[in-house]
Amino acid sequence: MGPKSERVYRTIREWITTGKYHPGAKLPSERTLSEELEIGRTALRQVLAKLVAEGAVEVHGRSSYRVPDRSVATETPTDVEPWQIHGERTLYDNRWVKLGLVDVEPPGVERFEHHVVRLHHVAIAAVIDHQDRVLMMWRYRFVPQSFGWELPGGIVDEGENSLQAALREVEEETGWRPDGLEHVVTYQPMVGMVDSPHEIFVGQGAKLVGEPTDLEEAGHIAWVPLADVPGLMARGELMGSGTLVALLHVLASRGDGASPTAAG
Repeated sequence: MGPKSERVYRTIREWITTGKYHPGAKLPSERTLSEELEIGRTALRQVLAKLVAEGAVEVHGRSSYRVPDRSVATETPTDVEPWQIHGERTLYDNRWVKLGLVDVEPPGVERFEHHVVRLHHVAIAAVIDHQDRVLMMWRYRFVPQSFGWELPGGIVDEGENSLQAALREVEEETGWRPDGLEHVVTYQPMVGMVDSPHEIFVGQGAKLVGEPTDLEEAGHIAWVPLADVPGLMARGELMGSGTLVALLHVLASRGDGASPTAAG
């Protein structure tokens, strides 16, 4: 963020920490904040998105922000026990995938062997430009035998961290170099049987540095308006859980919503 955005970020943070806006209180509208803090709406939304990602504010409805009320947050249950793991044997293992049988014992249930697929650590990036467009690729995936839009991303290589992987993948697959990326969430796409941590990054701005160098992964590259995302989702044209999670996060942080009923 630029100096003006940083000033606005610190101001809103101070409002919250000093109690000007108490837990559960609604922040002024984007228009009011924009005028009061002397900042453009696009830059303001970037600041608000960062505050949402940090948990300092929450989105309620469309472009409505509130200070979280921790007193009504869902408490962590204490009456659920973990499964006991007695061992694991490998059935198949190569550089891409490992299949194992894990000897498990759920509480109150007889022991049994559970298949577990272990895949790589993955990093995915949503890069947004100043026109509220997201950098995406239209690709063919032979496993589901379908075309669709995807965000750039891929496996975290040995010796690099997830941020480095996300930056590298964007440039290799699209030819665009992000101005910067921030981590927003880590999740498991199929937690019941597959172990493959997915890390999502979001960034604002990028510059074109050349043609894609990963020709196997690259497809048709375009800057897709965020306003089109709900429609793409409703038509099933977004592929991969990482793409869906990242775009849902972006839309939610901006208060845009992503309900298929809003699709055009």
